[in-house]
Amino acid sequence: MGNRSFAQRLTAIRRDLHRHPELAFQEVRTAGVVAEELRALGARVRTGVGRTGVVADLGPEGPGRIALRADMDALPVQEETGAEYASLNPGRMHACGHDAHVTCLLGAAMLLAREPLPGGVRLLFQPSEESHDTEGMSGAQRMLEEGILDGVSAVLGLHVWGTLETGRVGVQSGVVNAAVDTFRAEIKGTGGHGAHPDLTRDPIWIASQVLAALYAIPSRRIDPFAPCVITVGAIHGGQAPNVIPSSVRLDGTIRSLDEGIRARLAAEVEQALGLARSLGGDYSLELQRGYPTLANDERMCALVAAAAEGLLGPGSVARGGRSMGSDDFAYLSQRVPGVYFNLGVKPPGGRDRSLHAPDFDLDEAALEIGAEVLARSALAFLRG
Repeated sequence: MGNRSFAQRLTAIRRDLHRHPELAFQEVRTAGVVAEELRALGARVRTGVGRTGVVADLGPEGPGRIALRADMDALPVQEETGAEYASLNPGRMHACGHDAHVTCLLGAAMLLAREPLPGGVRLLFQPSEESHDTEGMSGAQRMLEEGILDGVSAVLGLHVWGTLETGRVGVQSGVVNAAVDTFRAEIKGTGGHGAHPDLTRDPIWIASQVLAALYAIPSRRIDPFAPCVITVGAIHGGQAPNVIPSSVRLDGTIRSLDEGIRARLAAEVEQALGLARSLGGDYSLELQRGYPTLANDERMCALVAAAAEGLLGPGSVARGGRSMGSDDFAYLSQRVPGVYFNLGVKPPGGRDRSLHAPDFDLDEAALEIGAEVLARSALAFLRG
């Protein structure tokens, strides 16, 4: 810590990536920057993994490697930070901090490249965490198809956290991120003139009853000690104030921390939509199964916590930090023991920052911390 030139180098990389955000499976320039930096370190680099991903190896060949992962994709968000390094790509922004994730992992690679490594370190720069391809596959799934965890015994990753101050790290064992499923429902009725609703089966009114039933599921149909969320994020129906449409579309997300509750929620959503038939209409439902729950390994959590406290001092590690958000790092930690920890990026005394918001930004002093914690954790694992 405290190497001014190292911190400046990381800041320059992060700002360059921030200016040039790329959406899921389009991270061509980002991958090029990553590959160039890694080759300069003498890493063994493969590109085009999982379409646009980059995989690099440091240290000796053989089994027992530890993998470190960073996601690279940006979001379809118009930036409103006003920063001098703001996005140059209209309608695209690193509003979830993936530019920082990439920077921290490159920084960790720079630190590890200086060390006589007792084992192998695999660096995974992953595309498309925020989205999936036409076959419903995310970047982690596509990279797993190409054997990125072959010979790997453990995996680490981090996510920036805008409500945790710089100089602190959040680590929690067990389930820390929710499983996520999405649904698209169509409420069907019969349309007509707004002056004569009695001659129609108004799908907007029917949808309002269905919405009440959907939002009652977590509080009235599920054990209150089982966290879950149902959110309808989009409603589409009608075009004129005096015309009752024939259908209304509802798009929503379902999140849970338990696989049994996950199955129950899907059934409850179907039952809530059944109200449409009771009220004289009909419905159709498409349910897309998404990322599974993300669980952290207890031993790996202890390793990261020790590395963070060794760097930042006692009291620097925050316990807890479960979230109903989801991440496809879950597919990696299903294969091998893993930990996905939170990196504080809120400036001391500053305001909280919300992920996916158009004004999201972070304290760049955290970049060096993220790089150091990743590198120290990897070395501790390899040294046993």
